[in-house]
Amino acid sequence: MPRPDDSAGKPPGTHAEAHHVNELPIIVGRNLRRIRTRQGFSLERLAKVSGVSRAMLGQIETGKSTPTIALLWKVATALGVPFATLICSQGETGTVVLRKSHEKLLSSSCGRFTSRALFPFDGERNVEFYELRIAGSHLEEAEAHAGGTREHIIVNRGSVEITVGTDRPILLSEGDAIVFDADVAHSYRNVETAEAVLYLVMTYVERVG
Repeated sequence: MPRPDDSAGKPPGTHAEAHHVNELPIIVGRNLRRIRTRQGFSLERLAKVSGVSRAMLGQIETGKSTPTIALLWKVATALGVPFATLICSQGETGTVVLRKSHEKLLSSSCGRFTSRALFPFDGERNVEFYELRIAGSHLEEAEAHAGGTREHIIVNRGSVEITVGTDRPILLSEGDAIVFDADVAHSYRNVETAEAVLYLVMTYVERVG
């Protein structure tokens, strides 16, 4: 829940706190239903296009299930919207404080890969900022994102192999950075036994209309 001094929705120049992680399923469900209906998708049609079952989509829309990162990417790609559109909440203006205790955290692979959003969730945007944590020796595979999506990654801790499409793996150590087209399948592999920490900036082609 918002902290006692939360002033979300107040005029610019005031401080707002990010929503508590427990609210994330409700926020995702509300956004998914709004975007799906706005684009004229039935649950059946979205299930067919995204590869996510109708039952799971229904659970997400009612806030009964917190989807994994991989599942949300499938839905976002099928709807043709940026990933953050599904986790954004409205009414945050001015200065926004993103407390770690109120973080928006998504995970996959039984928690061995986590993504923490590090940007205000005040609506659709073309740039997103995340902290990624990868468990020791874990390989995380990602499907192709929407056309024009770019990933900008810097390794904060550890050593990670990035593989883009059919290219050879690229080894990155602490302080190394990489930028690549993410509209092809790609993967992140922690080559060490300790947890790796990465920072990711996602950019999208500006949508017209």
